Amino acid sequence: MRSMKRSLSILAAGFAAALAVLVAPSQAQTQSQTWPQRTVKFILPLGPGAGVDISARLFADRLSKRWGQPVVVENRPGGDGIVAITAFISARDDHTFLVTPSSAFTAHPFLHEKLPYDPRDLSPVARISNTIVAVAVPTSLPVNSVAELVAMARAQPGKLNWATITGMFDFVFSGFLKKNSLDIAKVPYRDTVQALNDLAEGRIQLMLSAIAIVRPQVQAGKVKMIAVTSSQRAPVAPDIPTVSEAGFPDLTVEGLVGLFGPRDMPDVLRDRIAADIRAAASDPIIVERLAATAQVLNPGTAAEFGAAVDAQKAQAAAVGQLLGIKPAQ
Repeated sequence: MRSMKRSLSILAAGFAAALAVLVAPSQAQTQSQTWPQRTVKFILPLGPGAGVDISARLFADRLSKRWGQPVVVENRPGGDGIVAITAFISARDDHTFLVTPSSAFTAHPFLHEKLPYDPRDLSPVARISNTIVAVAVPTSLPVNSVAELVAMARAQPGKLNWATITGMFDFVFSGFLKKNSLDIAKVPYRDTVQALNDLAEGRIQLMLSAIAIVRPQVQAGKVKMIAVTSSQRAPVAPDIPTVSEAGFPDLTVEGLVGLFGPRDMPDVLRDRIAADIRAAASDPIIVERLAATAQVLNPGTAAEFGAAVDAQKAQAAAVGQLLGIKPAQ
């Protein structure tokens, strides 16, 4: 009798487990169909007016119409992106997302002795676009290519100055200098506008920054772009070579921009959000506005975005090893 009861108990447990497996996808599917039930928030690590801010607001407007709920954008700049990241993670809410360039955090383990957040809490939901970053120099500087710039740096060690946006671009360029034994002094800036003004006046000789930021001085004839860090040329500047074409593939960094959500978000909901972003990306107005800010629409699934982010993390790890920096635990 005891044996029979034990067998029945085991069968019942097995049946319950099988039922749970069948019910779980159904519950996730229902959640996806009923989501969102209230206001959706996009948290950004950049200030108003940045290219990513403009695209986030464009998508917020289109998605709010698709979802039937308001989508608000909250700018939380500062702290090397950590202010926005911690605000997103602490929300622990499936209606709150982080919209950011992956370059804002992929080098964090090598730039901070201790991370105030768990990187696993940044879970990719959808890729949105690529921001094109240029290698820019003053028009007054007698160089027209990265090779000529490197040759000048070798001939005049310690005479040139550089600045760049923080995060992965800063880290990769530091690794590039180390690998090529180049002595170019870094000038830190809190304000990219001031850095750009100094570049235009020749007080610094090199800047890595989004095309949208340097373009006004390019149009004014005071700054010239000699390469872009992306793997493909920028549609808004088709005559400017990539750093790889220029012979320096180690400088390649993609300006990946996408949506990150809570790590426990069901895959079916991620898929739905990614599909809605792809649908919104087909809007000609969004295509035109992003092109004007030197961003290339590149919508993708959570898996595609996650793979690209992982590749960038691996790139950061390689640079960290070159610089002799161990990642934060």
